[in-house]
Amino acid sequence: MKTEQRDPILDTLERRFHENPHRHPGADWADVQARLQGSPSALRVVRAMEATGGEPDVIGVAGSNGAYLFCDCAAESPAGRRSLCYDAEALNARKQNRPENNAVDLAAAIGVSLLTEAQYRTLQQFGEFDRKTSSWVATPGEVRALGGALFCDRRYGRVFIYHNGAESYYAARGFRGAVSV
Repeated sequence: MKTEQRDPILDTLERRFHENPHRHPGADWADVQARLQGSPSALRVVRAMEATGGEPDVIGVAGSNGAYLFCDCAAESPAGRRSLCYDAEALNARKQNRPENNAVDLAAAIGVSLLTEAQYRTLQQFGEFDRKTSSWVATPGEVRALGGALFCDRRYGRVFIYHNGAESYYAARGFRGAVSV
Protein backbone atom coordinates (compact mmCIF):
# COMPACT_ATOMS: atom_id res chain seq x y z
CA MET A 1 0.00 0.00 0.00
CA LYS A 2 1.34 3.40 -0.96
CA THR A 3 2.11 5.96 1.74
CA GLU A 4 -0.65 8.29 0.51
CA GLN A 5 -3.14 5.44 1.04
CA ARG A 6 -1.65 4.06 4.27
CA ASP A 7 -1.16 7.25 6.28
CA PRO A 8 -4.74 8.59 6.10
CA ILE A 9 -6.27 5.29 7.24
CA LEU A 10 -3.73 4.95 10.06
CA ASP A 11 -4.49 8.52 11.16
CA THR A 12 -8.24 7.80 11.13
CA LEU A 13 -7.80 4.56 13.08
CA GLU A 14 -5.52 6.20 15.64
CA ARG A 15 -7.98 9.05 16.21
CA ARG A 16 -10.88 6.60 16.64
CA PHE A 17 -8.78 4.37 18.91
CA HIS A 18 -7.99 7.28 21.25
CA GLU A 19 -11.56 8.63 21.18
CA ASN A 20 -12.98 5.26 22.29
CA PRO A 21 -10.68 3.76 24.94
CA HIS A 22 -13.62 1.90 26.53
CA ARG A 23 -13.63 -0.45 23.51
CA HIS A 24 -10.10 -1.72 24.12
CA PRO A 25 -8.93 -1.28 27.71
CA GLY A 26 -5.27 -2.05 28.12
CA ALA A 27 -4.53 -2.00 24.38
CA ASP A 28 -1.70 0.21 23.20
CA TRP A 29 -1.95 2.10 19.91
CA ALA A 30 1.74 1.55 19.14
CA ASP A 31 1.18 -2.24 19.27
CA VAL A 32 -1.94 -2.01 17.12
CA GLN A 33 -0.17 0.18 14.58
CA ALA A 34 2.82 -2.17 14.45
CA ARG A 35 0.50 -5.10 13.69
CA LEU A 36 -1.28 -3.14 10.97
CA GLN A 37 1.97 -2.01 9.37
CA GLY A 38 3.35 -5.55 9.63
CA SER A 39 0.39 -6.93 7.68
CA PRO A 40 -0.35 -4.91 4.53
CA SER A 41 -3.17 -7.31 3.61
CA ALA A 42 -4.89 -6.74 6.96
CA LEU A 43 -4.46 -2.98 6.59
CA ARG A 44 -6.13 -3.20 3.16
CA VAL A 45 -9.06 -5.05 4.75
CA VAL A 46 -9.45 -2.44 7.50
CA ARG A 47 -9.22 0.28 4.84
CA ALA A 48 -12.05 -1.43 2.90
CA MET A 49 -14.10 -1.60 6.10
CA GLU A 50 -13.64 2.15 6.46
CA ALA A 51 -14.40 2.84 2.79
CA THR A 52 -17.77 1.08 3.05
CA GLY A 53 -18.81 3.03 6.16
CA GLY A 54 -17.85 0.56 8.88
CA GLU A 55 -15.78 2.86 11.10
CA PRO A 56 -13.58 -0.06 12.27
CA ASP A 57 -12.03 -0.04 15.72
CA VAL A 58 -10.34 -2.51 18.05
CA ILE A 59 -12.82 -4.21 20.36
CA GLY A 60 -10.48 -6.75 21.93
CA VAL A 61 -7.88 -9.40 21.45
CA ALA A 62 -8.75 -12.29 19.13
CA GLY A 63 -7.12 -15.53 20.16
CA SER A 64 -3.98 -16.59 21.95
CA ASN A 65 -1.61 -15.03 19.42
CA GLY A 66 -2.42 -11.53 20.66
CA ALA A 67 -4.10 -10.45 17.43
CA TYR A 68 -6.40 -7.47 17.74
CA LEU A 69 -10.02 -7.84 16.66
CA PHE A 70 -11.20 -4.98 14.47
CA CYS A 71 -14.97 -4.66 14.18
CA ASP A 72 -17.31 -2.26 12.41
CA CYS A 73 -18.27 0.30 15.06
CA ALA A 74 -20.44 2.64 12.99
CA ALA A 75 -23.57 3.60 14.92
CA GLU A 76 -25.76 2.05 12.22
CA SER A 77 -25.13 -0.84 9.86
CA PRO A 78 -22.47 0.38 7.39
CA ALA A 79 -24.11 2.45 4.68
CA GLY A 80 -21.99 0.94 1.91
CA ARG A 81 -23.19 -2.56 2.79
CA ARG A 82 -26.98 -2.39 2.90
CA SER A 83 -29.84 -3.69 0.74
CA LEU A 84 -28.28 -7.14 0.49
CA CYS A 85 -29.83 -10.55 0.81
CA TYR A 86 -27.91 -13.06 2.93
CA ASP A 87 -25.87 -15.21 0.49
CA ALA A 88 -25.42 -16.20 -3.16
CA GLU A 89 -27.98 -18.99 -2.92
CA ALA A 90 -30.58 -16.51 -1.69
CA LEU A 91 -29.62 -13.98 -4.36
CA ASN A 92 -29.95 -16.59 -7.09
CA ALA A 93 -33.34 -17.69 -5.73
CA ARG A 94 -34.84 -14.23 -6.24
CA LYS A 95 -36.81 -14.12 -9.47
CA GLN A 96 -37.47 -10.38 -9.43
CA ASN A 97 -36.31 -7.23 -7.63
CA ARG A 98 -32.89 -8.71 -7.03
CA PRO A 99 -30.43 -6.71 -4.94
CA GLU A 100 -27.01 -6.02 -6.40
CA ASN A 101 -25.16 -8.36 -4.06
CA ASN A 102 -25.33 -10.47 -0.92
CA ALA A 103 -23.79 -10.08 2.52
CA VAL A 104 -21.67 -13.25 2.57
CA ASP A 105 -19.98 -12.58 -0.79
CA LEU A 106 -19.45 -8.88 -0.11
CA ALA A 107 -17.91 -9.70 3.28
CA ALA A 108 -15.55 -12.15 1.57
CA ALA A 109 -14.65 -9.54 -1.07
CA ILE A 110 -13.81 -7.02 1.66
CA GLY A 111 -11.90 -9.68 3.61
CA VAL A 112 -14.02 -9.80 6.75
CA SER A 113 -16.25 -12.39 8.32
CA LEU A 114 -19.83 -11.65 9.31
CA LEU A 115 -20.16 -11.17 13.04
CA THR A 116 -21.43 -14.14 14.98
CA GLU A 117 -24.28 -13.69 17.43
CA ALA A 118 -21.73 -13.69 20.27
CA GLN A 119 -19.54 -11.08 18.58
CA TYR A 120 -22.59 -8.91 17.92
CA ARG A 121 -23.54 -9.06 21.60
CA THR A 122 -19.95 -8.25 22.57
CA LEU A 123 -19.98 -5.22 20.27
CA GLN A 124 -23.17 -3.99 21.95
CA GLN A 125 -21.29 -3.83 25.28
CA PHE A 126 -19.29 -0.89 23.86
CA GLY A 127 -22.22 1.25 22.74
CA GLU A 128 -25.69 1.20 21.24
CA PHE A 129 -25.40 0.01 17.65
CA ASP A 130 -28.14 -0.58 15.05
CA ARG A 131 -30.84 1.45 16.78
CA LYS A 132 -32.37 2.32 13.37
CA THR A 133 -30.86 -0.39 11.16
CA SER A 134 -30.22 -4.12 11.44
CA SER A 135 -27.29 -6.36 10.51
CA TRP A 136 -27.11 -9.87 9.10
CA VAL A 137 -25.01 -12.18 11.30
CA ALA A 138 -23.37 -15.52 10.58
CA THR A 139 -26.19 -18.04 10.39
CA PRO A 140 -25.90 -21.64 11.60
CA GLY A 141 -26.06 -24.20 8.80
CA GLU A 142 -29.22 -25.82 10.12
CA VAL A 143 -31.09 -22.50 9.95
CA ARG A 144 -29.71 -21.68 6.51
CA ALA A 145 -30.61 -25.18 5.23
CA LEU A 146 -34.27 -24.37 5.99
CA GLY A 147 -34.10 -21.13 3.97
CA GLY A 148 -33.61 -18.72 6.87
CA ALA A 149 -30.92 -16.34 8.01
CA LEU A 150 -30.34 -14.39 11.21
CA PHE A 151 -30.04 -10.67 11.80
CA CYS A 152 -29.72 -8.47 14.86
CA ASP A 153 -30.49 -4.98 16.04
CA ARG A 154 -30.92 -2.98 19.22
CA ARG A 155 -34.35 -1.73 20.23
CA TYR A 156 -35.90 -0.76 23.56
CA GLY A 157 -32.51 -0.98 25.28
CA ARG A 158 -32.07 -4.66 24.30
CA VAL A 159 -30.27 -6.64 21.64
CA PHE A 160 -32.57 -8.79 19.53
CA ILE A 161 -31.76 -11.74 17.29
CA TYR A 162 -34.33 -12.39 14.58
CA HIS A 163 -34.82 -14.57 11.54
CA ASN A 164 -35.93 -13.83 8.03
CA GLY A 165 -35.92 -15.58 4.70
CA ALA A 166 -32.33 -15.40 3.44
CA GLU A 167 -33.55 -13.92 0.15
CA SER A 168 -35.07 -10.87 1.87
CA TYR A 169 -33.35 -7.53 1.82
CA TYR A 170 -34.15 -4.10 3.17
CA ALA A 171 -32.65 -0.64 2.75
CA ALA A 172 -31.91 -0.53 6.47
CA ARG A 173 -30.30 -3.99 6.74
CA GLY A 174 -26.64 -4.57 6.07
CA PHE A 175 -23.89 -6.42 7.84
CA ARG A 176 -21.02 -5.81 10.21
CA GLY A 177 -17.70 -7.52 9.82
CA ALA A 178 -14.64 -8.38 11.86
CA VAL A 179 -11.02 -9.15 11.10
CA SER A 180 -8.12 -10.19 13.28
CA VAL A 181 -4.88 -8.27 12.88
